[in-house]
Amino acid sequence: MDIQLVIFDLDGTLVDSSEDITNALNYALLPHGFKALAVDDTVKVVGEGITRLIEQVIGDRDISVKSDVMNRFLEHYEQHILDCTREYQDVRETLDRMKNYKKAVISNKKEALSRMVLDGLKLSTYFDIIVGSDTTSQRKPSPLPILKVLADLHVPAGETVIVGDSNFDIDAGKAAGIHTVAVTYGFRNREVIAHADHIIDRMTDLIPLLESMKRQR
Repeated sequence: MDIQLVIFDLDGTLVDSSEDITNALNYALLPHGFKALAVDDTVKVVGEGITRLIEQVIGDRDISVKSDVMNRFLEHYEQHILDCTREYQDVRETLDRMKNYKKAVISNKKEALSRMVLDGLKLSTYFDIIVGSDTTSQRKPSPLPILKVLADLHVPAGETVIVGDSNFDIDAGKAAGIHTVAVTYGFRNREVIAHADHIIDRMTDLIPLLESMKRQR
C-alpha cells in the first residue's frame, strides 16, 4: 500500500511563528513584572498549546494573573498574527509537488488561529482538513486529532505519515499507529525528536522520502 495522506504540524514545521508568539507573550507578561522573553526562550516551551505555554512561563501565579495574561496574549496575537510569521523555505514548493497526496494540518494552536495563519499565507487551499487544539477534546500528544483526520478522510493508519518538529507530533503519530517524520529545522532539538521513524533536515527531503517508503512497501 502506498502513502495516501501526509499530516503536517503547523508551528515549527510549516511556518516560523516564533517572533509573533514572543511579541504577544511579552505584551501580556510585562505589565505583571515578568522579564521579557527572547525568541530562543519561547521556542523551548511552544508546542502544547497557548494555555500550557502561558502556564509554563508564569509558573504558580494566582488565577487572575493567568487569566489576564491569557486575555492580553490573545488580544495582541490575533491582531499581529502575521507580522513576522512566514512559511519555512521550500514549504510552498513542496506542497505544490504533493498533488497526489491527501494533506492535513494538525496544530496545538486553536483552530481559528491556525486558519488565520494558513489563510493569511495563502496555504489553506493545499489542505483537505485543518485541526486545531480545540477541534477535538484532546490535543497532541494524544492520538485523537490524528484519528479524527483518518476517519474524516477515510485513510488507514498504515498509509499515513505525520511530519512535525516536536516530540508531541512524534508521540501522537506513534500512538495512532502512523509513520512519523521529524524535521530538524523547527523549534526542538534533534535529541527530542530522535525517536521518529525518519528525520529530515529540509522540507525538500520529504518527497524523496515518501517515494522511498513506497518502494519499500
